[in-house]
Amino acid sequence: MTSIMVVSATRRTERDFREGSALGTSLRRLSFDARIRSRIAYQNGRGLPEVYNQAIRESQDSDVLVFVHDDVWIDDSFLADRLQDALLRYDVVGVAGNRRRQPRQPAWAFADMTLAWDDKAHLSGGVAHGAYPFGGVSYFGGMPADCELLDGVFLAARRAALSQARVEFDPRFGFHFYDMDFCRSARQAGLRLGTWPIALTHQSGGAFGSDAWQAAYGDYLAKWGD
Repeated sequence: MTSIMVVSATRRTERDFREGSALGTSLRRLSFDARIRSRIAYQNGRGLPEVYNQAIRESQDSDVLVFVHDDVWIDDSFLADRLQDALLRYDVVGVAGNRRRQPRQPAWAFADMTLAWDDKAHLSGGVAHGAYPFGGVSYFGGMPADCELLDGVFLAARRAALSQARVEFDPRFGFHFYDMDFCRSARQAGLRLGTWPIALTHQSGGAFGSDAWQAAYGDYLAKWGD
């Protein structure tokens, strides 16, 4: 039986997370499935990479790690089955991504710093958005598909593959660009990335272009050089 650990961080208390957050509500709904457990950093003040790396190092009894934001509704009742199939094909899977990577690309979906969308021919996957579960779906392109970059809202990986390849999240990217950096590190290590059809709804549309995002972009370019 595949053992799945859902890893997330939240500023909420444990009670507030379980009763009031999108992810907490989703995990209660999925509690019928004994394959799914959770590891949540409550009242968290650390960057996501620190939380995620700790899970990679300490969750040896889990086959699959799911790194997901706390404002995500997992609409798919059969999450464990989806992931079991997806990770037979890929080492890391997401719900949206880009088949290519371009120099100085600032996000998986955008081609340049004007935040213009990349050509749809290169995009894959779909994500719903809204304040409630089963929101309106933003469909980007056919899936499954091999990808170079994946949206960090939801990343699932074979824990053994990450450990063997020594791939972790870089703590310098506390929130912005941690996913871009992680995908590049994974691809550099020879891991296979791809999208998979998994139904979820994200309450947020992101914070592209903010001052914090701009600063992280500078750090990202300083590290990777392009």
